[in-house]
Amino acid sequence: MSTVTITAKGTHELYLEAYNVTPDAFAGKSAEEIAALECHEGNRKGKLGEYFEIEGNGGETAADTQIIVKGNCKKVKRIGQQMTAGEIIVESDCDMYTAGWMKGGKVTVKGNVDSFCGIGMAGGEFIVEGNAQNYLGSAYRGDWRGMTGGLIHVKGNAGNDVATFMRGGKIIIDGDAFLHVCTHGEGGTVVIKGNVESRVGGQMVKGDIYVYGQIKYMMPGFKYVDDVEAEAVEGEKLTFAHYIGDLGERHSKRKGEIIYGNIYLKK
Repeated sequence: MSTVTITAKGTHELYLEAYNVTPDAFAGKSAEEIAALECHEGNRKGKLGEYFEIEGNGGETAADTQIIVKGNCKKVKRIGQQMTAGEIIVESDCDMYTAGWMKGGKVTVKGNVDSFCGIGMAGGEFIVEGNAQNYLGSAYRGDWRGMTGGLIHVKGNAGNDVATFMRGGKIIIDGDAFLHVCTHGEGGTVVIKGNVESRVGGQMVKGDIYVYGQIKYMMPGFKYVDDVEAEAVEGEKLTFAHYIGDLGERHSKRKGEIIYGNIYLKK
C-alpha cells in the first residue's frame, strides 16, 4: 500500500471543503498531481497544495492507497466523502461530513468530529477515537435515506439525532448519546454503551437499538415484551429487557407476523 501524507499548513479564515481527500481521488497520482486537486474555501475554488504539504504518491488503485492527515483540521470538511476503498487516518479533530456517503475502505479520526459525519454511509468502517456531534450516520437534511451499511464506532460520546432514517449497517457508541436515536429507523443496529436522555426510537418501524446504560425517558410508543440474552457487540452476551415499537406507526408483516422496531435495555 502506498502512503500519502498531507499536512495542513495552518488555519484558514473559512471552512475548507476537502472533498477530494480520498483514496479514490489520490490513486494513480503523483504528489504534484494530488496538490493540483480541487477544493473550496467558502465559494473560492482552490487547490489542495495551497492548504496542505503533500508527500508521497498514490497507489495504483484506491484500495492500494493510504492517506495520513496531519496538522490542525478542525475547519476541514468532507474528508473521505464518497470513498470506496483504501484508508484514511486523521491525526486531529476534523469538521462536518467526514466519511459522508462512504461506500468502502476505512477512516480513522484520532480526535473529535463535528456534525453530519458518516451520513448516508453505505459501507466501510468509520472509527472516531474522540466524540461525535449531531446527526451521526443519519440522512442529509430533507432526505429519507440514512445509513444503509458499514460500521461506525465512536469511542467517546455522541450528540443528538444519531441514525435518523437509518436503514442498515451498525453504529456503536462507547459513551453517551442525548436526544433522538434512530428516529424514523427502518433497519440497522445502534449500540449505545452509556446513557441516553430520551426520544429513543421515535417513529421507528424496524431495526435494533441496544442501550447498556439508562434511558431517562422511554418513548410511550414502546412496550415491554420479555427479557432476552443477546450479543449486541461480538463477544459481549448480556441480558436485556426487550421492548417493541413504535406502536403508533404502521408496520409491515413478514410471514403473517408484524415487524416492529426493537429496543434492548441492559438489565
